[in-house]
Amino acid sequence: MDWKIFLTVFATVFIAELGDKTQLATMLFASDKDVSKYLVFFAASAALIVASAIGVLAGSVLSDYINEKHLHYIAGVGFILIGAFTLYRA
Repeated sequence: MDWKIFLTVFATVFIAELGDKTQLATMLFASDKDVSKYLVFFAASAALIVASAIGVLAGSVLSDYINEKHLHYIAGVGFILIGAFTLYRA
């Protein structure tokens, strides 16, 4: 196992998920006294796993058709556009 890649992906996803709508929704569900905290944890974990699997599959398929360097540029431009849109709307 390549620990450098593992830790890079883990840290990136972990930081990206902190304070986002997913975490806030999970906190809302967990705040319900009648709901099992374990159920909320496992359901939220399963949802993140499935969403990540879709990302891995999409990346694998795209890499068959688009050069990896171009994918990096596309992702970078996408993040910049999302950031600019967020700042514009603020």
